[in-house]
Amino acid sequence: SSHEFDMEVFSKGDYLQAVEQKVASEMISKVLYPSDSVERGRELRLIQEYFLVACALEDIFKTYLSTHDDFDAFPSKVAIQLNDTHPTLAVAELMRRLMDDHDLSWTQAWEITQATLAYTNHTLLPEALEKWSLPLFEHVLPRHLSLIYDINHRFLQTVTTTWPGDLERMRRLSIIEEGEPKHVRMAHLAIVGSHSVNGVSRLHSELVKTSLVPDFYALWPERFNNKTNGITQRRWLLQANPALAGLITETLGEAWITHLEALRELESQAQDAAFQQAFMEVKQTNKARLAQRIEQTTGVRASPDSLFDIQVKRIHEYKRQSLNLLHIIHTYLRLIEDRTTPPVPRTFIFAGKAAPEYWAAKQLIHMIHSVAEVINNDVRAADWMKVVFIPDYRVSLAEIIIPAADLSEQISTAGKEASGTGNMKFALNGALTIGTYDGANIEICEEVGEDNIFIFGLRAETIETMRRQGTYHPQAYCKREPELARVMAALRSARFCPKTPDLFSWFYNALMEHGDYYFHLADLASYIPAQLHAAEVYTQPALWAQKAILNVARGGKFSSDRTVREYACDIWKIQPVLKGRQ
Repeated sequence: SSHEFDMEVFSKGDYLQAVEQKVASEMISKVLYPSDSVERGRELRLIQEYFLVACALEDIFKTYLSTHDDFDAFPSKVAIQLNDTHPTLAVAELMRRLMDDHDLSWTQAWEITQATLAYTNHTLLPEALEKWSLPLFEHVLPRHLSLIYDINHRFLQTVTTTWPGDLERMRRLSIIEEGEPKHVRMAHLAIVGSHSVNGVSRLHSELVKTSLVPDFYALWPERFNNKTNGITQRRWLLQANPALAGLITETLGEAWITHLEALRELESQAQDAAFQQAFMEVKQTNKARLAQRIEQTTGVRASPDSLFDIQVKRIHEYKRQSLNLLHIIHTYLRLIEDRTTPPVPRTFIFAGKAAPEYWAAKQLIHMIHSVAEVINNDVRAADWMKVVFIPDYRVSLAEIIIPAADLSEQISTAGKEASGTGNMKFALNGALTIGTYDGANIEICEEVGEDNIFIFGLRAETIETMRRQGTYHPQAYCKREPELARVMAALRSARFCPKTPDLFSWFYNALMEHGDYYFHLADLASYIPAQLHAAEVYTQPALWAQKAILNVARGGKFSSDRTVREYACDIWKIQPVLKGRQ
């Protein structure tokens, strides 16, 4: 907090001006990453990103220089991992510090910068690939822009040497994007300024190379690698699910707490009736706890004896909470119009937050609540369906939700989810995944086995081909599948939004009139039978328990301990300190 206050100005009666500088400086840390829909918001966001980068580097330099007189050892003592493009200003700031503050030559500073920095791309979506307009960048960070111009000039010389006369490739690779106004491409700056570039699942890393930045991959293939995400079992099992952690420790000992691969020994218990009973009793207790929280926060009574079908994550069109909602509508119409009861009662549970300026995401939340209100107040559905949206999603709430899940919804459009970690957390807590062949779902499927996961939907390469060739026609799916047509007709009507008749119109139009960019109808056709199959398996308690136990037992790969080891060994080039050795 700033302490600046101009008493002289205050004494003259200009009270607002007296605190103006204090207010301006404190604004930087009042709200992290404000809306970038207006110029003032974009400027404040850029200032905040620089503030965080500059403070981090100040601390790094202070620590390093306390034991070193020069920068020869800097890359061997310091590793900076750029997580998406938000901290990419570190490229220019590190150069500035080395050149302006410590008088290193451009060549020396650049060698140190590239050897120190590495870049992780966490998503293929535009919001993670920042671009800053040149006028704004020059206004806020003129020295950094001059350094970026220099970096780009030297980089394009390399491009010209590699591909002489290829002006189009040069345009694609340039850090400065042409246009009116021109923009600084922060992802390009991160790649040029780093010695390593990685994605966070095997599929995602391939898409980074083949779809996102293929020209950079062609230039520097040796820089690109994969580091599949992981989660810490000490938070998401030991702390979040103490009853299950206790059962596992009682059965296997404590080795799994620090070496998650030790869970593989649980496979021998998967068909043991006594262990299955103990395992499912833990799940039932966790479901009862969540049901209590649901009633406290929403007023909806969810039966712990129903199948808990859970989708909790950031609200986004590509994550397709909307596809889940289409299946819920289908299930309800089957129950009410066809009088076909589902194999098991089910509670559909949502939670998550939307970015403040993301209109479609906020509309999705409104749509879920509207459908829930209709279904939860229909006595004909009372014994078979409940729909709830738990408010104020946060880590402490996730620690209650995740251990209670029976079915984990991981249903992104294939090729859009970089990895996901929620999928790992749910599986580690004994939930079965229903998901697309996307992100880390693919690797979870490989680890737990195809028989212990419910995979549906188009593959990423198929979707890309259909996009490129223009062969996806959502209306055709409705013509072929009467059940899909009925869902869309209900969506178009005010049946699920009697108080706001136009609530679903934008979504209907997006699907039926504007090409269904996220392939809802293409995947709904296989999502419905996959959901039915999951429900049928759930009616067989011993079989479900076996599959759930195997999901836990085979989750060892997805520990963040493994991920960090890979970063340390492959990118940061550091070795572990062995206990008991100097």
